[in-house]
Amino acid sequence: MSQALAGRRLYLCTPDRPDLAEFVAACIAGGVDVVQLREKHLEARALVDRARILRRVCHDHGVPFVLNDRPDLALDAEADGVHVGQDDVPPGVARRILGPDAIIGLSTHAPVDLAGALDEPVDYLSAGPVTPTPTKPGRPGTGLAYVAQAVQSAAVPVFVTGGVTPERVDDLVAAGVRHFVVVRFLTEASDPRAAAQSLRVRIDDALSAAAPATQ
Repeated sequence: MSQALAGRRLYLCTPDRPDLAEFVAACIAGGVDVVQLREKHLEARALVDRARILRRVCHDHGVPFVLNDRPDLALDAEADGVHVGQDDVPPGVARRILGPDAIIGLSTHAPVDLAGALDEPVDYLSAGPVTPTPTKPGRPGTGLAYVAQAVQSAAVPVFVTGGVTPERVDDLVAAGVRHFVVVRFLTEASDPRAAAQSLRVRIDDALSAAAPATQ
């Protein structure tokens, strides 16, 4: 699964919203190729119902769907996997719940998190937020140096979080980033498809320009 994720570049993390299915479909049409539902305020049954809707949208478009925090609910919703944080169910437990073929992702925010993550049974890591973000209140930005360290150290894809916009892509790519998590740039966009397309084009162009240096 890590190899399958290696070719995916733009990862949408979205809360629930009234137009969830339409919004995510528009983002996928614009270039999003991984989707996570991250919703902290729904009760379990309601969250599973919303996750099932999003799973259908993602599968109709050939995009992996991941649920945040809850491997038990990810199993019930038939999600492709789960993303856990440092204070959530350990990745090994998530793996036992969801099985060997599931996608398991783990957040890291500092070198100590990274060191503990390198031997976990995960398919990808996230690193960040590079800059402070309202989606992670109270958490300081990691800066580019930590992201570069994570990319160099991990044997699985590393998706950068925090402040991913077209204007920041070049600096992130220069730091070694090849996989990007986006939240507000799409969730707050008046035209999600156009916003996703503008970000995806910038990412693809930057990666193409960087390719000779990485070969």
